[in-house]
Amino acid sequence: MGWYNAAVGNPFKLPYVDDTLCAVVISKPDMFEKSVKPFIFKSLKEHGNYPSHLKDPIDESTRQNLHHVTSELDIEVEIIQDFQLTPTRRPRVLVQTAGHVSGAVRYYQRCDILDDPWDPLKKVSGVCIHPRYGGWFALRAIIIFPMLCPDLKRKVPDDVIPNQEDRIRLLELFNWHWRDWRYRDVIPVQERYSEEQKTYLATKPSERFHMLNNYKPYVNQICAS
Repeated sequence: MGWYNAAVGNPFKLPYVDDTLCAVVISKPDMFEKSVKPFIFKSLKEHGNYPSHLKDPIDESTRQNLHHVTSELDIEVEIIQDFQLTPTRRPRVLVQTAGHVSGAVRYYQRCDILDDPWDPLKKVSGVCIHPRYGGWFALRAIIIFPMLCPDLKRKVPDDVIPNQEDRIRLLELFNWHWRDWRYRDVIPVQERYSEEQKTYLATKPSERFHMLNNYKPYVNQICAS
């Protein structure tokens, strides 16, 4: 926790002592097929339509999976998912910073560019890159354990984009061309999202419920067989 709190501003610090043990939860590229679609099919089978009171199925299936895993523990943990906000509408946790300080992914930001080519007034957001999956992954949550680990050794994240020109290209692709997916392939990757998952993510949130209900015939076929 101390690594995270030292890297964020006061509004985002979490109220735990520095040596508190935390874990970052990352979804692999095939999460849609292995977790999200089974959750959607189960919901459609039980309710007929995807229930409008539920959150996005990615968030909801992640919540259920995290609860299932942590309920097996003999200790109480706190889980903060990436979409959760404080009462003042700030993110409860900056997951990209958490991913970086954990050593799981590298968070590339404007401050990593030595010769900044952009207008000083222009907002340039940073992005995390995974050493095996590039940009084909997501940071979903952190888990905070009620235990102290003062001797835990810090892992420095792999610098998979050491070249300055490539870092500039990454930030430009992420900030201004993110819809075409190219920033995710800034390094060679082992696995990518399926076309079905890409279609789902590219669909406007307001239109996703219609897409979810299009799965109903498949659910009926599965149930019939």
